[in-house]
Amino acid sequence: MTPNRLTPEAQLRLASARLQTRRHFLANCSVGLGAIGAGLLTSPTVSASTSIENSSFSGKYAKPAKHVIYLHMAGSPPQHELFDFKPELQKHHLEPCPDELIEGKMFAFIKGKPKLLGPVYPFKHYGQSGTLLGEKIPHIGEHADDLCLIRSMHTDQFNHAPAQLLLHTGSSQFGGSSFGSWATYGLGSESDNLPGFIVMVSGGNMPSGGKSLWGNGVLPSVFQGVQCRSEGDPILFVSNPEGMPSGIRRASLDALNELNRQEHEIFRDPETLTRIEQYELAFRMQTSVPEVMDINRESKATLESYGAEPGKASFANNCLLARRLVEQGVRFVQLFDWGWDIHGTAKYDDMETQFPMKCTQADKPIGALLTDLKQRGLLDDTLVIFGGEFGRTPMVEARNGTMKFLGRDHHPDCFSVWVAGGGFKRGMVYGATDELGFKVAENPVHVRDFQATVLHAMGLDPYRLSFLSQGLNQRLIGPSNEAKIIHDLLV
Repeated sequence: MTPNRLTPEAQLRLASARLQTRRHFLANCSVGLGAIGAGLLTSPTVSASTSIENSSFSGKYAKPAKHVIYLHMAGSPPQHELFDFKPELQKHHLEPCPDELIEGKMFAFIKGKPKLLGPVYPFKHYGQSGTLLGEKIPHIGEHADDLCLIRSMHTDQFNHAPAQLLLHTGSSQFGGSSFGSWATYGLGSESDNLPGFIVMVSGGNMPSGGKSLWGNGVLPSVFQGVQCRSEGDPILFVSNPEGMPSGIRRASLDALNELNRQEHEIFRDPETLTRIEQYELAFRMQTSVPEVMDINRESKATLESYGAEPGKASFANNCLLARRLVEQGVRFVQLFDWGWDIHGTAKYDDMETQFPMKCTQADKPIGALLTDLKQRGLLDDTLVIFGGEFGRTPMVEARNGTMKFLGRDHHPDCFSVWVAGGGFKRGMVYGATDELGFKVAENPVHVRDFQATVLHAMGLDPYRLSFLSQGLNQRLIGPSNEAKIIHDLLV
């Protein structure tokens, strides 16, 4: 039968087949023969609603955290000055590093035989728990009894971008789905007018891993993080263009959505539905985002407690905005603060100038955030995480053979992270490093263990939360089941 003799419906199907690209064909095979073959090789993909309540997983389980505020200090702060005091390291300050520690070891910048570097700043005991923390973070120290401090974290990567990607996407290469994307995929959002996953950046630069750190990866694009700004329009292009009133924009959006629906009826591409939803959310955000992002609505006392200044881009503003966002139902808020890469090559990355400045910028607003969440009854179901992508060496870097400025090199073998709220134990120190703070000596926690534990604390089963892509059930914790939920950290 020639095409012009076909029925209108058959002609439409023929036109669709001719326009079908190989990519569309292979994608659509996931509901046809391709699914049969994939089903023989992999287990069924777990739906977005998968959680501990409806899975076969069993284990110690507390009330799940509803929200996460992840405070990532991009560049990684030195744990030897903040969280992991080592008297022996202080005792052997500037002595040659023992050969057995560095033999066959690869560092990012250290060459030859380095010298040990004792804590540059003193520590003190905080709270009833008596937790030892650096004197440069007194406001965080006031909440020592609320913190679950993990001193035995370790990772596989010693360069910034791969380590950040591994921590936040489960893969040291680009293309993985981010922590916040998995959380919103698994739990959805509590807000109809705000994205479920929001990201803010401070410090004047993007983190080394770039926007992939909040990308959706293999998940549908509706789950990617939305970057907001604390000055100017909170989200680019959220405002109506000049000369276009809201009514005209609504009519334009309706027309565009109708075209997208027609396209979906022909090609059945799920990303078309995602596009429609994103357009609709963007329209609703025109009202909700400016309101929630306006910190002028806060009292003078609250602004002063954070050190926040309306209209200014700062980490302090972002911490206050994080509280406002979770209060409005945003599931996952991620703050990246650049400038913690303390190598000691000049004043812009040394212990005497840059490090104290970054502590001052971060300590007060983080302390205020924890206080604010507690006072509003939000800390019990909000998980606050603080840390970098790896640790710093117990040796001075002395790049190019000079010690004019003090700093520490990258170190994946041990670092510290703390967590507050969200079902984690309070006033607890978990794990330990050796006497010089070079490697984990007790209760190691790998990055993947940490990911599994946080997902579990949110009520998700990290082993079953997956998405079928490229013939594999992709997961945040990776393809193997080596990741462990550290139940000792949880209530």
